[in-house]
Amino acid sequence: MTDTVLTNAWILTVDETMTIHARGWLHISGDTIVALGDGAPPQVPNAEIVDMSGDIVMPGMVNTHCHMAMSLFRGLGEDVDDRLFRYMLPLERKFVSPEMVRAGTTLSALESIMGGVTSIADMYYFETEVGHVIDRAGMRGIVGQTLADFDAPDHKSFDAGFALVDELADTFADHARVTASIAPHAPYSTGPAIMERVAQWSDDHPGLPVQIHLAETEPEIAWAREKYGLSTVGVTARSGLLKPSTIAAHCLLIDDDDIAILAQSGVGVAHNARSNGKGGRGMARVEDMRKAGIAVGIATDGPMSGNTLDLFAQFGVVSIFAKILGHSRKPMPTKDVIRMATIEGAKVLGLDDRIGSLEAGKKADLIRISLAAPRLHPIYDPYSMLVFAAMPTDVCDVMVDGNWLMRDRQVLTLEPQKVLADALAVADKFRTEIAAIDAARQKE
Repeated sequence: MTDTVLTNAWILTVDETMTIHARGWLHISGDTIVALGDGAPPQVPNAEIVDMSGDIVMPGMVNTHCHMAMSLFRGLGEDVDDRLFRYMLPLERKFVSPEMVRAGTTLSALESIMGGVTSIADMYYFETEVGHVIDRAGMRGIVGQTLADFDAPDHKSFDAGFALVDELADTFADHARVTASIAPHAPYSTGPAIMERVAQWSDDHPGLPVQIHLAETEPEIAWAREKYGLSTVGVTARSGLLKPSTIAAHCLLIDDDDIAILAQSGVGVAHNARSNGKGGRGMARVEDMRKAGIAVGIATDGPMSGNTLDLFAQFGVVSIFAKILGHSRKPMPTKDVIRMATIEGAKVLGLDDRIGSLEAGKKADLIRISLAAPRLHPIYDPYSMLVFAAMPTDVCDVMVDGNWLMRDRQVLTLEPQKVLADALAVADKFRTEIAAIDAARQKE
């Protein structure tokens, strides 16, 4: 078993009391943190000693909701009002395949590692491929097979979709870092009967999360009210699908009653501030949810919606939206933002007993933030610096399960040139199809 001792580190533990070790050390044995503290590091025979040069060492970040393969749609049709129906759905129907998912997911894994994200919750199609990519990249992930009543690329019926979920669960049973998940797309795209079936599947597979888009759009709210006389949260709760193992993405259009239901259910929420704002959909009541005891993590959403898998790009927006809603500088202090990106995000994914903070007995998932950039100084508060000044390029080292995924900005588990080449080859096919779509439109 390999031992590593990190020395001369500014350690942000993000534990219960937000302990900081200003000139700290951290001892890792195999995949686990053994001990950490201030002062002189312990003498560990045959250990690798790594001098952190006063840089910040903190928990690896957690992206609680994403569609990794959709990095290949990034920036496509950005200013076209009907881009979903004009481009996205036709491209998905024609091109989404195991090969395409593999290329897009690998591009996202590379971007995520380079941005300090060590754990990610994904929901899309051909999720077995997503799980294999996350595994090869060395990351930790929740992989959710999407179920929907529209023309999904990998299943034509709900029965076929459930069979894919079962296959996914079997493939990654007992995997150390990859956890299978069932992912009904949304209440309106599945309906109560399917949500009840998903809830039963969840009961039969304890420990495997459920992922769902919830209370995201006005048409979804109207659907629930007109058809069932309830909020979309109420419809989902009545179906038995709101439970501690559920990851609810967005929860944007909610009222006080919805918040009470979510809090009572123990559900975790994935907050997609940048994506929601970019879509003009509004600002989620994150402060109110957290005050009610709901765990809320930070998420990027898919790269088609939010463009980037960079959590640093979310931090300022998360804080600023809360301040706008509260008409004050006080809401969403920077400490809370970092907690949401680490330990609280881990709780949303059901992994907070293993990751999310730097504590003895937890897995060695951590990142090193270089303090070399002038824009980071002076540092009166490390959390304020991380939220409002730091960037992905400041992440220099990344470790998951005691293994280095990146050292000195060099990713060790993926081949960046090949990753980019594979992604751009798919993008070339998209460009050809987009040109054909536009040409056909002009003839109409």
